[in-house]
Amino acid sequence: MIEATAIDAVLRTLADPTRRAIFERVVSSDEITVVELTRGSSVTQGAISQHLKSLKQAGLVAERPEGRNVYYRAQPEGLVPLADWMSHYGVFWRERFANLKTLLKEIDP
Repeated sequence: MIEATAIDAVLRTLADPTRRAIFERVVSSDEITVVELTRGSSVTQGAISQHLKSLKQAGLVAERPEGRNVYYRAQPEGLVPLADWMSHYGVFWRERFANLKTLLKEIDP
């Protein structure tokens, strides 16, 4: 079975809509600073920093300090526990889609 603590950390972290939005912005950038993330959002710089700390602890972002700036980038491997957990339930969906395909063929041969 997949390690529950890693899945719990990722799910708990991404459950917050503001944090999820920040993560999406980090994912869509090569690297981005707190200042850039704050610009154009209704969230304070301090709150952005706290959300980034949670994302970092969950293994979803990494940081690179350079002078007075800290650059954040997405860590795709941080989503591996979640992807593994979801793939475990892929069998369920494959069966359902196979049943749907059969039903559709019966309805419209």
